[in-house]
Amino acid sequence: MSIWTTAGRLKGVAFTGQAGQLEVVAQRRRGESDLIHQNGAWYLLATCEIPEAEPNTRPVGFVGVDLGIVNIATTSEGTRHSGRRMNRRREADRKLRGKLQKKGSKSAKRRAKKHAGKEKRRARDINHKISKRIVAAAQRTGRGIALEELTGIRQRVRLRKPQRATLHTWSFHQLGAFIAYKAKRSGVPVVYVNPAYTSQECSHCHHTERRNRPSQAVFTCRACGFVEHADLNSSHNIAARGWMVWVCGAESQAPALTHIA
Repeated sequence: MSIWTTAGRLKGVAFTGQAGQLEVVAQRRRGESDLIHQNGAWYLLATCEIPEAEPNTRPVGFVGVDLGIVNIATTSEGTRHSGRRMNRRREADRKLRGKLQKKGSKSAKRRAKKHAGKEKRRARDINHKISKRIVAAAQRTGRGIALEELTGIRQRVRLRKPQRATLHTWSFHQLGAFIAYKAKRSGVPVVYVNPAYTSQECSHCHHTERRNRPSQAVFTCRACGFVEHADLNSSHNIAARGWMVWVCGAESQAPALTHIA
């Protein structure tokens, strides 16, 4: 690349990135780019025009996605993206952050700030990987994606005290946004459904009762006796609601978003 400096244009400046990023820049870059300095490193922000795929207006069904704490995302296909290892890491991060804040020295504050950046990048990377897999599965099978409306999720979810810090620091909306923009780029329709009672409703007979959830991981219907992993049962309900939303003509397209790096 070449950049303007106070001494004139500097040409032949090398830059690098992931293979996919370099391919996109080589094929799709349009207009000017920005070079920024952040946290001791230089970043090239390149503007690229990426054409959207032809939207799938006749999906054969919907992949329901249940977002949670123990499992970050569970799909109605039976895929669970476990968050156990991530949650253990985040608990260790939380304890370290508390110790550094308690210490209060300048070096402790610098270390806390640096560590916070690592936490954020780690979570972002995980959300990118999960969203990419979910969208790829939906595109491959000709289906859309059904997501829960996330508004008020922190208020309506009841958790034990050790899980509350995990809930309030996990980026649910970021994962949902990543799924939405990747889906739009791939032509996969996205709908948003009412999340009420998806965890208590039986995906077979639709009997809804709080006692259907005897534990966090187990769903046992009190009416028909159906037994399944609780998150998988919820994802089936979300998928069914997504199909009903689509059939009733209230489809909600993925929101228009700028590229999220």
